Amino acid sequence: MSAKRRVTIALIAEEAGVSIPTVSKVINGRPEVAPATRHRVERLLQEHGYQRRISQDDTPAGLVDLVFAEIESPWAMEIVRGAESAAHEGGASVVISVLHTHAGPGRDWLERLAARRTDGVVIVASRLSTGIQAQLSARSLPFAVVDPEGEPAPGVVSVGATNWNGGLAATRHLLELGHRRIATISGPADMLCSQARVDGYRAALETAGVPIAPELIRRGTFLVDSGHDEGHALLSLDKRPTAIFAGSDLMAFGVFEAARQRGLRVPEDLSVVGFDDLPLAKSAWPPLTTVRQPLQEMAALATRTVLAMGRGEVPETKRVELATELIVRESTAAYG
Repeated sequence: MSAKRRVTIALIAEEAGVSIPTVSKVINGRPEVAPATRHRVERLLQEHGYQRRISQDDTPAGLVDLVFAEIESPWAMEIVRGAESAAHEGGASVVISVLHTHAGPGRDWLERLAARRTDGVVIVASRLSTGIQAQLSARSLPFAVVDPEGEPAPGVVSVGATNWNGGLAATRHLLELGHRRIATISGPADMLCSQARVDGYRAALETAGVPIAPELIRRGTFLVDSGHDEGHALLSLDKRPTAIFAGSDLMAFGVFEAARQRGLRVPEDLSVVGFDDLPLAKSAWPPLTTVRQPLQEMAALATRTVLAMGRGEVPETKRVELATELIVRESTAAYG
């Protein structure tokens, strides 16, 4: 039996029918390659599991790339704090990139990444295409996803939270207070965490024998404005809800304002539960009952994992979900 050929750029180039410089351009995210050729090379890189050979002279760059879809929220700042803390412990610094799209990193970002050295990549709440995965792997760059938008591909390291349990706990709390007309405002339907929170909400109602009313399930964007707008829509129903579970603290703050504008008091007329437990939650008025999502811990764990992978360590598990916890404050009260 012949020995298995070592996977090299030359082997990839031979099978793809292109030059070695062309394969190198694809690996480094350079733009001057035809789409069909790029796709063919990326497919072969992934099939062969190609990884750049690391020289014994290579030393850590002391940098971790933290990649966001958007960063204009206190939620993102908690992620930054967690990543910076873990990077500092590991003797590294954090470089932040903002994509302004949830489609995930693209060619431009990869080209910028190729222009500098980095020890690894932490991608936050974005999608990760198979092409980008292949190119990161080909460059021997460890990467992890925090709070993935969709189901992570096999082999991709991801860190999230127990969103289903959080949705269940929030809704059960309201049921235990005597509420039966309970609404929810979730995030976008195509986000994994958003759907899991709604599934937990549904499970709590079904277990309690409370019918699920479709008009009480609304979709938002996780931001204040959508909480305000969807809160108004719910509170304008002929039979309005007595409690609202918002899929983020920011949307819960929007519900607060919608209730105020309609002359309703929280929690006397409307109980509200959020999700995240941002620093603002305890200083809101009234202080917000919410589901604590360990955002700093999630980011810290992903960062430590990426740095460990860069040292050649293999993660014990590819997918980690950290526990959520219901934090009861003053925005919820007994019904009636």
